[in-house]
Amino acid sequence: MNTKRLILISMLALLGSLVLSACSGGRTVSNNWHGLAADAERAYLSNGSFVYAIDVKTGNQIWQYPAAADSKLLFYAAPVLTADGQLLIGSAGTNHPFISLDPATGKEKWAESFTKSKAAWLASPLVFDNTSYAPNTDGFLYILDMNGKESAAPIELGGALWSAPTTDGKSLYVTSLDHHVHIIDPANSAANKSIDLGGAAPSSPVIADGGAYVGSFASTVEFIASDGGHKVVAKAENWIWGSPVLDGATLYYADLKGNIVSFDVASGKQNWNAAQKDDAVVASLLVAGDQIYVATESGNFIALDREGKIVWEKTVGGSLYTAPVVSGDSILVAPYQAEFALAAYDKDGKQAWTFTPAK
Repeated sequence: MNTKRLILISMLALLGSLVLSACSGGRTVSNNWHGLAADAERAYLSNGSFVYAIDVKTGNQIWQYPAAADSKLLFYAAPVLTADGQLLIGSAGTNHPFISLDPATGKEKWAESFTKSKAAWLASPLVFDNTSYAPNTDGFLYILDMNGKESAAPIELGGALWSAPTTDGKSLYVTSLDHHVHIIDPANSAANKSIDLGGAAPSSPVIADGGAYVGSFASTVEFIASDGGHKVVAKAENWIWGSPVLDGATLYYADLKGNIVSFDVASGKQNWNAAQKDDAVVASLLVAGDQIYVATESGNFIALDREGKIVWEKTVGGSLYTAPVVSGDSILVAPYQAEFALAAYDKDGKQAWTFTPAK
């Protein structure tokens, strides 16, 4: 059985185990694929039955939500901070509330359940123009005001929606596991264009001038123009799970074969490929400062320079499926099935602290 088939099976098994763990009512420690976000003061970690806020300077827990495990709730998506002081996340458990928390205290501001929502919130919402666009695995994009009320009818896109929409300020771009990327006009809450990528797209598009780049299980990166035109700009050896990263005129992406590619969008040529010997890269890459950070399935955390050379490599343990996140001078990583749920590193690879939820 080939690598991509094994990884797909393991990922689907992982999602199944997450749902089962929600039904058990128990607290699991570092035993699910985390969602991660951060500001200058706190990291926000969704970890099964709980969402945690962690002090990014010390690694100490500030709060958890809810106070006690609820067998019907499960938190999987990366929480989203809003300009008006909310932290938004939906449940992937058997109950499907969409929840707003106070980022400073973890107190619930509101929680809305949607009877139309038939499935889990695995994706983060996009907050744009005082509206939250929340993708659900039932194939609908829900449109909510900042109090969690539906402000327009949900848009049926089809296929499970696993990733946050992105926007160029005019249109929304939404990927689906049914092989499509949808271009949506928020003014009329409708999909103007739906483009077949030839493979499932589990991660968000990255916005570029005139459109967006999307990676998919077709083992390609396509440029999707805002008018619906599209073309393959780069090919990979294996499926692309994470979102591409655009930094100036350079596009970075990785595949499930372990290839890490720097691509020049102006010339259409590859700059380099820093292959990692069949160590699959599921998480999106992080470009920060003069380094590219890579989290691999085997639990290695790697910093590359702009020429693709390894600056340092750390063994975190477990598997790394969550994209690294920057907070101040720290790079945060959240391993799956490791001895801890979150760790902070500096740009030189020195570990500052780890966080493990209390049992």
